[in-house]
Amino acid sequence: MGIKKFRPVTPTARYRTVLDFNEITTDKPYKPLTVGKKDFAGRGYKGQVCVRRKGGGHKRKYRIIDFKRNKFGITGKVVTVEYDPNRSSFIALISYIDGEKRYIIAPQGLAVGDTIESGESVEIKPGNAMPLKNIPLGASIYNIELTRGKGGQLVRSAGTSAVLAAKEASYCLIKLPSGEIRKIHKECFATLGEVGNKDHGNITIGKAGRSRWMHKRPKVRGVAMNPVDHPMGGGEGKSSGGRHPVSPTGLPTKGYKTRKKHKYSDKYIVKRRK
Repeated sequence: MGIKKFRPVTPTARYRTVLDFNEITTDKPYKPLTVGKKDFAGRGYKGQVCVRRKGGGHKRKYRIIDFKRNKFGITGKVVTVEYDPNRSSFIALISYIDGEKRYIIAPQGLAVGDTIESGESVEIKPGNAMPLKNIPLGASIYNIELTRGKGGQLVRSAGTSAVLAAKEASYCLIKLPSGEIRKIHKECFATLGEVGNKDHGNITIGKAGRSRWMHKRPKVRGVAMNPVDHPMGGGEGKSSGGRHPVSPTGLPTKGYKTRKKHKYSDKYIVKRRK
């Protein structure tokens, strides 16, 4: 996967970059595995904004992804590698020998015609899924379960992978991309390899309109607002705020820890992220 630049015929084209998508094999999704997706524009069940600066953007269809990888012992063949507007990684359409088709998160290097499988003792190669207890130490993994049978929840974004660091008793130690080392039960499934589309982080958006396509709305500085709208607003002339940065509700926004004390999952964290 490469990155494409543009001739600077406009001010924004000078900086804008896009993926060349040469790994993508089709631009139409498999219709039975798509559903309509409603845009809530950052609003919760009360209809009030709970996540600011979301809204607008291009219409999307949600692709149903197989995070559980529970087609045990059945070989599947890669039919297409596709773009997914709902995630940074690419997805692959798998056709199993029993006739069923499913989408999975595509690992780096997976190509049309490759075969994948999931089960207790499958071949050690990218795209295959198996329990942590059967994966060799030092292997790169992604789409990791936290609860057996629930489906992969960790390490699903483009270019990421975790490392199986150690095995002790009923748990395995996983080093996550953030640097956190976490205990996960050895029966939980993970997929071998690393997530594809590694160049996703090297893209330059280049223009404001492209952010709007992705449902991102403009950000206005608190100090530029009026006192009625923000704790840091108001003042004669330009002011620097006069206090530590806060959100419109008065919550500190830089370095303030919001994680609950004595959270149930704390006991599974061996080392905090850097």
